[in-house]
Amino acid sequence: MTFTGNVDVRDGFGAAIMELGEKNPNVVSMTADLAETMRFQPFAEKYPDRFIQMGISECDMMGTAAGLAMAGKIPFPGTFAVFAASLANQAVRLSIAYNRANVKIAASHGGVTVGGDGATHQAFEDIALMRMLPGMTVICPADANEAYKATMAAAAMDGPVYLRLARGNHPVVTRADAPYQIGTADVLRDGTGVALIATGPMLARALQAADILAAAGLTARVVNMHTIKPLDEKAVIDAARACGAVVTFEEHSVLGGLGGAVAEVLARELPTPMEMVGIQDTFGESGEPDEILVKYGLTADAVVAGAQKVVRRKK
Repeated sequence: MTFTGNVDVRDGFGAAIMELGEKNPNVVSMTADLAETMRFQPFAEKYPDRFIQMGISECDMMGTAAGLAMAGKIPFPGTFAVFAASLANQAVRLSIAYNRANVKIAASHGGVTVGGDGATHQAFEDIALMRMLPGMTVICPADANEAYKATMAAAAMDGPVYLRLARGNHPVVTRADAPYQIGTADVLRDGTGVALIATGPMLARALQAADILAAAGLTARVVNMHTIKPLDEKAVIDAARACGAVVTFEEHSVLGGLGGAVAEVLARELPTPMEMVGIQDTFGESGEPDEILVKYGLTADAVVAGAQKVVRRKK
């Protein structure tokens, strides 16, 4: 499966679910009244006996998913990130994580690119909440190609997974034929001036920032940290050692997300000047996605400014 251009990240997930449904009769999809949004509708039509419409009952859905997993199924419960990580947190914690249940939570609408749905539906804290749960794998694909591969890899591993899927069309910046492994970061561009470590759709803007920095004479290493947990600590340390300065970039709060995870590694292993570009300690608001990205500082220019600031500190 190959995607190019600007594509909704969820389309990669939907393609993978259909393929998994054909290959593995144990794969079950389930949702809380969001079949079309989660790209489950084709699966539901082709495999109606393996699709469960739970209604608006996210906690019940997570508990049911845990039960299905304990019975040998591979359930993919899907809903908005704010509902999966916050509303249903107790069910995820006790029914799924505590039991190491083989559940793959598909969460859409993470970050500000939800746009008009506003603060009630924009999850800024979901990565932090999920990576705190013992045994939970946390994945944030950059684009549709990576969402497809991440979904296939999540189904193949044993244990709970939180798969964060962005809403809306985003540039496809990863190759469909590139190797993908959960927990192993990808270096998309090499450099020694500063390390830009990005996750999710912000990876495309990190690459833009690298181009701007290169034009100004500063080479940037761009690291695609698609897995937040388990974090590729070696990739973080290698980037910090090679560049001497690190900038993290995420469509998530700077508290507890990718930036926090990277800072924890560097504080322990290799203290390095660092900047975190992400959402500050605030809720979101309604608006067009591009406008909100600018307002909350999730742009290539913000990464460039962070890189210039952190490079000055390393001298």
